[in-house]
Amino acid sequence: MPPTESSTDRGLSPVFATVLLVGLTVVGAAVFGTLAFGQAAALDGPDPQASFSLSASGDRVVLVHEHGDAIAVGPLRVKVTIDGEPLEHQPPIPFFAATGFHGGPSGPFNPSDNGAWTAGETASFRVAGTNTPQLDSGAELTVDLIHGETRIASLTTQVR
Repeated sequence: MPPTESSTDRGLSPVFATVLLVGLTVVGAAVFGTLAFGQAAALDGPDPQASFSLSASGDRVVLVHEHGDAIAVGPLRVKVTIDGEPLEHQPPIPFFAATGFHGGPSGPFNPSDNGAWTAGETASFRVAGTNTPQLDSGAELTVDLIHGETRIASLTTQVR
């Protein structure tokens, strides 16, 4: 018996239903992904705003959080240059007993601290003689504070 018109129409319904269901799933996933990633970006919030001071004497570098937002130490990177040349070994914040440094740092750069650098707190570290270039008296020291991907401060001083 040859196929009737009604049985041919029924064969197409599952195909259209499958295409429609897949299309709705793709659109739903796209909407959900956009909302989820948009919320994640909103949770990151703006970069912290703060001011700092820098001093260096001998092998010790001292940074003071003068005022402003608390800085989460986890996403913080510190880049040190002496007379325009970066230190061979940069301080891995937070750290203790890292290559190129004497002992552990003080304050929020030490892993035993609470993980936040707040106004009034001092952080310091000592550059070892095995790290180059040296912190010689009269050298120009620059310390960049980078939070995530944003530089939040660039400080320069002369080593005493």
